[in-house]
Amino acid sequence: MSVLTVPEKLEKLRELMRNRHVDALIVMSADPHMSEYLPDYWKARQWLSGFSGSVGTLVVTQKFAGLWADGRYWVQAEQQLIGSGFDLQKLTSDESSTHLAWIEKNLQSESVIVVNGHTLSIQQFKALEHTARLNHYKLETQQDLVGEIWVDRPELPSEKIHLMPEGLNALSRKEKIQAIRESLANKNIAGHFISSLDDIAWVLNARGQDVEYNPVFLSHFYINSEQAILFIDAEKVDVRIQQALAADGIEIRNYEDTAKFLSNISDASVLLDPAKVSIFHEQVIAKDIRVVYDINPSTLFKSRKHESEIAHIRHAMVKDGVALCHFFHWLEKALHHGESISELTIDEKITAFRAQQDGFIGPSFSTIAGFNANGALPHYRATEEHYSFIEGDGLLLIDSGGQYVDGTTDITRVVPVGTPTGQQKRDYTLVLKCHIALAKTIYPEGLAAPLLDSICRNTLWQHGLDYRHGTGHGVGFALNVHEGPQVLSYYAPIHAYSKLREGMIISNEPGLYHEGQYGIRIENLVANKLHSGFEKTYGEFLEFETLTLCPIHLDCIVVDMLTNEEKDWLNGYHQTVQERLAEHLSGDVLDWLIYNTRKI
Repeated sequence: MSVLTVPEKLEKLRELMRNRHVDALIVMSADPHMSEYLPDYWKARQWLSGFSGSVGTLVVTQKFAGLWADGRYWVQAEQQLIGSGFDLQKLTSDESSTHLAWIEKNLQSESVIVVNGHTLSIQQFKALEHTARLNHYKLETQQDLVGEIWVDRPELPSEKIHLMPEGLNALSRKEKIQAIRESLANKNIAGHFISSLDDIAWVLNARGQDVEYNPVFLSHFYINSEQAILFIDAEKVDVRIQQALAADGIEIRNYEDTAKFLSNISDASVLLDPAKVSIFHEQVIAKDIRVVYDINPSTLFKSRKHESEIAHIRHAMVKDGVALCHFFHWLEKALHHGESISELTIDEKITAFRAQQDGFIGPSFSTIAGFNANGALPHYRATEEHYSFIEGDGLLLIDSGGQYVDGTTDITRVVPVGTPTGQQKRDYTLVLKCHIALAKTIYPEGLAAPLLDSICRNTLWQHGLDYRHGTGHGVGFALNVHEGPQVLSYYAPIHAYSKLREGMIISNEPGLYHEGQYGIRIENLVANKLHSGFEKTYGEFLEFETLTLCPIHLDCIVVDMLTNEEKDWLNGYHQTVQERLAEHLSGDVLDWLIYNTRKI
């Protein structure tokens, strides 16, 4: 069977659209669980357009095909869309830059718009429906047009699930389900349908392998006062796990039976998270059922790690730090001896060193190793078709992470190669100052997370500089490397669930990117903990405990640009890194650690 080119796929799709009298097709980057990382079966946007970034939306008409992507992907998208027939549409914070604004401007009244309802959240549907109503469009969500021309579409994954080792989770399955039931009772809601995979994995203290990088499994979950039903391919659940779930009152039903079940529920009301449940599932619920739209209670519960869980994460950070010391020592030595090293080599080596650690499962996301201009692409990924060698002078940006049985890591470091320029050193130091500013911040408990972003970015702003991604995202406990509701970005809306609470883990990752030249990002994970130094006259205050343990490269710092307080923070951080990691290292790697955590 010959492989279709992107233009050939577009032509087949347009022919199908003509036959179905469809004026516009919207293709989302999603699955029925509104996941960030998708099983191959649901990568319709990537298959159709060739754009491999993790986020993007397509709109196809007979005369136009566009990809909407935000600033993290503009350079990548421009490269991947060459000759495809798709035009990059640069998505910004301006409402006029969205695909909905384009549709409103370019489609005639009575136009028929199709989008696969399995890949559209309730929240997204309501926005699209509003546009359709205002402009008298006809909106259909029951067709999967891309699926009809995708003849070699991959199968859904079928990997076995497993239960987490005893002692890792602070709460049992029963306790978590009971907490959700109490939350529902407090809101006078009878039932709750959950589609988000990390929520289900958290509730069940189980993990899977259905999605690359995220240890989750395809499933849906329904809870009411008497039932707890897991909708999953039963072949994924061995007899031992079935028995364990049954002992906790959890019934297993077929993954495909959700629509039939929801159309026949007898509960008077049901809770749906509008950002995490598809419009397909919402529309099959009987019309006499009261639907309540709100965040999943489990999302709030899992965002606040218990102290015992943070202790496990600290242990995972030690293992990750040890692996990284071995890696950076190898890298420095290899570069010194003139070995041929590519960005692909970086990915292979850093994963190999992590794999030597107990409890390592795999990367927590695709490693970003970008040298010079490639480092200016925030979500760059080297491939066999496009990669660079690490040679000459410049900056090497490495963003990587590991999934361990007892924690999830995410770290970015920048390595000076050869002789960096004065401007590169200045920029590196500015980003470091931003990182330290956030790391040192003390703030009222319950502060909306996006409000902290300006503290971090302020140093860059004073130089007319900025970056187009958020400063921080939530991180799961041996779960997804990106989780909510906490997000630290002034682009993010502030709502009732934006508040920072004790036990939340978030990334601290300011950056700076000069297109075609180089990129800089310095990232650690931090935990929100109570600050004990104040009287409680004005309530509780929080501070950040830095969890990540790895030296921040010193050779690119313009020391005179740092204040005494910033030097003290960096020296204190490096002292902690040395104390926590030294006992696990020896020989040249230990010497490397000691030298790279020296005081400045």
